[in-house]
Amino acid sequence: MTQHRIRNKNLGLAELIAIALGGMVGGGIFTILGISVSMIGSLTPIAIVIGGLIAALAAYSYVKLGLYYRDEGATYSFFKKIYPNSHFSASAIGWFIIFGYISTLALYAYTFSSYAISSTDFANNIWIRKGIAIAVIGVFTLINIWSVNGMGKIEDLMVYTKLVVLTIISVVLMQHGTSSFGTFIDNMALDAEKSNIFSVLIVASLTFVAYEGFQLIINAVNEMTNPEKNIPRAIYSAISLAILIYVVISLGALFAIPTEEIIKNKEYALASGAGNVLGKLGTNLVILGAILATSSAISGTIFGASRQMSVIASDGYFPHWLAIRKNNSPQNAIVGMAVMASVLILIGGLELILEFGSITFLLVSLLMAVANFKIRDKTASSTFLTALSIVCLGIGAILILYYEFTTKWEQMMAIIILYLILAVGAWVYSKKNEMKGKSS
Repeated sequence: MTQHRIRNKNLGLAELIAIALGGMVGGGIFTILGISVSMIGSLTPIAIVIGGLIAALAAYSYVKLGLYYRDEGATYSFFKKIYPNSHFSASAIGWFIIFGYISTLALYAYTFSSYAISSTDFANNIWIRKGIAIAVIGVFTLINIWSVNGMGKIEDLMVYTKLVVLTIISVVLMQHGTSSFGTFIDNMALDAEKSNIFSVLIVASLTFVAYEGFQLIINAVNEMTNPEKNIPRAIYSAISLAILIYVVISLGALFAIPTEEIIKNKEYALASGAGNVLGKLGTNLVILGAILATSSAISGTIFGASRQMSVIASDGYFPHWLAIRKNNSPQNAIVGMAVMASVLILIGGLELILEFGSITFLLVSLLMAVANFKIRDKTASSTFLTALSIVCLGIGAILILYYEFTTKWEQMMAIIILYLILAVGAWVYSKKNEMKGKSS
């Protein structure tokens, strides 16, 4: 196994950055844009930057733990090794993080299909939309099974093309928009008077979901070259690029599209604004950018999360068949994730599933920071930076829970029920593991 892994270290820095950006720059930013503008208007770019800085603090613990343990099980494996006597907590972390990834995978596929048929006669046909979403998951499942190197090269092409397309559109919108730079600054001043720091921080916490995906790099540790240098380089580069592209997208939207339209159209606002400025070409370019964004997000999520799922299954916290590999590729886990995401798409309620994923990733990042603080001497981590990340992520978790309970309490209750169901599954498999350990 070890020799095979050494022979197949195909992923360099460019591929690793592409995997992270693929997981980050999906459909999330388009949805968050509408929520953010409705709450704080032209202050949105500031909240996006703050959210990115919180993500960078969260990434600090992931980088340190990733370099120390070198384990593709990432979040789950780190927690299990730091708290070795708690079967249930390891199992629960595994279940929550994997189902968080499955929920975002379902959302990315659904967003892909929405854009893919948005300019056709089938745009409002829910079953065609769901069918295309399941089909695109199937395509990227086959690509991931086919070849790690092939997946990496395709991910490169999709990610870097989408960044170029979205940047060009946003810059054109800024240049040809209805607002001048002076008007935009005036709007920021007015919104600063109407909003408060509390609102900006809530939006920054909600924005954190748009940065989830940098963790996927650590899942590729067995397939990357030079992990010591490439893990930190890839993660921090990806977060920096994500901040830049999100700020540019938000500025493009705010310069060219009326606030009311951004709030109303949400993820379609950029396409609508580009259509007003550039005509059908502008709309088609945004659709292309969105399709590339969601495609790379689907591919990157399948790649990283399937490896983590396989590790969890090999430890007995998921069904054993998910641990079986062929040529070091976790093909059963890849198929398992695809099937479960497809079931979620068929059931519907993807907004609920997305909120579950958002809260899960923020809380898990907080737990990782706490775990890293516990062994900060072993990971050679800065006490100040680790403590700062705990404080910032803790405040972010409180703010996002406050927002959910005060604006969507019914949805929050449904999320709590979902957590309880997953906790029961995690408990059942943790007990199985304990019994197996005692019998052996």
